[in-house]
Amino acid sequence: MTSGTGRTAPGIESAPRIEPVTGEDMLAEWRHVHNVIVPPAAMTPDEARDRLERYRLMNAYLGDVLVGCSTVRPPRDGVATVIARVLPPYRGQGIGSALYEDGLTHARVHGARIVETCVLAANAEGLRFAEARGFVETDRYVLDGESDQWIDLRLTTRA
Repeated sequence: MTSGTGRTAPGIESAPRIEPVTGEDMLAEWRHVHNVIVPPAAMTPDEARDRLERYRLMNAYLGDVLVGCSTVRPPRDGVATVIARVLPPYRGQGIGSALYEDGLTHARVHGARIVETCVLAANAEGLRFAEARGFVETDRYVLDGESDQWIDLRLTTRA
C-alpha cells in the first residue's frame, strides 16, 4: 500500500492508506482520533463538520484499521498549518511521517511558503516528531479559560 502521495513511508512494511474524509462515518473516525490525541480540544460533531468545511481532513488506515488522521489548514498569506495525529498503538511505524508528508505536499501545491504546526505541550512524542522534522517553537500559550499549554512551531526548512 502507499499513502495518498503514492510513496511508501520509511519504517513500515505496508504504508497507510490515506483517504480524504467524506461523509459522517469518516468524519466520526477523524473526530475520534483528534479527540484521543488532544482531549483538551475535544470536538463535538458540529465542530468537526465546521472543520471539514474549512480544512483538508484525512484519515489513515492500515488495512481497514483506523490508525491516524491529519488536518491541513490552507495557506493564508502564504502560511499553512499541517497537523498529523497517530493513535498511540501505531506510533513509531512511519504512519505519522506518511501523514505529514502527504499534508506537506498538499500545502506546497496550494502555495504554502511557510508551514506551521501546533502541538499540545503534554504530547512529548508529538513535539519530538515535529522537532525531528525541522520545526522550531515560535509560541507557547494557554487558551482563555483553559489550563493546557499549546506550542506553535514553524518549519525552518523550505516549505
